[in-house]
Amino acid sequence: MTAIFCRGGLRLSHLDSAIRDRRYNIRSHRPQWVWLILLALFSCAGFALAAPIAPPPSGKLYHGFYFGGIGTDTHDPSEHDVTATDVVRYEQAVGAKTTWVYFSTNWFESRDFPLAICNWIRDLGKIPYVRLMLRSDVDQKHSEKTFTLKKIIAGNFDDDFRAWARGAKNFGSPILIEWGTEPNGKWFSWNGKWNGGVDEGPREYIAAYRHIVDLIRGEGGANLQWVWHVNWLDEPERKWNGFENYFPGESYCDWVALSAYGPTTPITRDGTESFRFKMREAYPRLTKLAPNKPILIAEFGCDLHNKHRDAAEWAKAALDDLFSGRWPAIIGFCWWNEGWQNDNFKRHDSDMIVVHDRNLTRVFHDELLQHRDKIQERAVIAPP
Repeated sequence: MTAIFCRGGLRLSHLDSAIRDRRYNIRSHRPQWVWLILLALFSCAGFALAAPIAPPPSGKLYHGFYFGGIGTDTHDPSEHDVTATDVVRYEQAVGAKTTWVYFSTNWFESRDFPLAICNWIRDLGKIPYVRLMLRSDVDQKHSEKTFTLKKIIAGNFDDDFRAWARGAKNFGSPILIEWGTEPNGKWFSWNGKWNGGVDEGPREYIAAYRHIVDLIRGEGGANLQWVWHVNWLDEPERKWNGFENYFPGESYCDWVALSAYGPTTPITRDGTESFRFKMREAYPRLTKLAPNKPILIAEFGCDLHNKHRDAAEWAKAALDDLFSGRWPAIIGFCWWNEGWQNDNFKRHDSDMIVVHDRNLTRVFHDELLQHRDKIQERAVIAPP
C-alpha cells in the first residue's frame, strides 16, 4: 500500500490513496481492505508500523535525498549535516518530493541509535536511510584503528549493536540500513586491501557483515530493511576485489545498491564516462549475483566545475536513462549533494550540490516534471 508516516505510522488521511490502488480492490481483496483499516487505526493510535518497504509499482522509481554539507577549513562533512530545511529547499528547487533521507551515523561520534534525526525525518513523512559507519574518523584510504573487522567478528561491540538494535526497534516505523558501504573501494577501511588482502579481506568482511546483521535482527527489529551497497567499479581492479567476493548472501540483504559517479573533483580527468557506461559494466554483474533483489542507485553525482565533463549534461543523460526503464531492476535513485576540500587550493574544492548550479537545478526540475508519473513519492509498505 502507499503510505506516508507520522510519529505513529500511517496517517488516516492517506488511506484513500491506498484504496484507489488496484492492488487493494475492495471487492476482490476483502482481507487486505480489513487490514488497511486496522493498520490505519493502529498507526494513528500510536502503534508502531514495522512492515517492510516494498518496491514501487512497475515503471516507477523512488527518489531519495542526501545532503552532506560543505567542507571548510574547520569542518569536514560528517555525512549527517542534513536538516529539515535542506530537504524542503531541495524539493522546492527540483519540484518533486523525496521518499527517504540518507545519512551516516559515525561511531566515532556516537554509538547510539540516531533517534533525533530519524524522528524529524519521519515527521516529514519520509523514511530514514541510515549508513551505519563503524570508523574512527572521516578520513579515507587507511586501515581502521578501533572498529576493525576482526574485533567486530570477535564480538567486541556486541552490546553496542544490541542497544542500537533496540533503539531502532523502539522507533518502530521502517528504516533502510546499510553497513560496509562500497566494500570493493579502497577508500573505506573495510575493503580487503586493509584486512589481509586477496582471500582474507573479503572473507572477513562477509563474516563481519553477517555478525552485525544477525545480532541486530536478533533483537527483533522487523522495521529494519538491509541494503548491501557496492561501487560500480572495483578499486583496485583485481579479481579478488570484485564486488561479488564481498556478497554476504541473499538472506542477509533485502535490497542491493550501487554508487556510480562522474568526475568528483574539478581537476579529475578519469571517471568522465556516462552513467550508462557505468551501468553497462555493473548492472549485469549485480543482477547475476542477486537476481531476486531490487537495486537502488544509492549514490550518483558529478562535480559542478570539472573541466572535462559538464555536470548538467551528465545528470540529464543519467536521469533520462533511469526513467527509460532500461534497467528494470532499479527501483530508486539518490544524488550525492555534498562539497568538500581536496587540498589547499579553493579552486580544487569539490561541489556536487544540485542547488549550487542553475543549470543542474533546471535539469533536475525539468526531468522530474517530465517524468512525474514515474516517481513514487511515498513509500509502498508491504502487507505483513
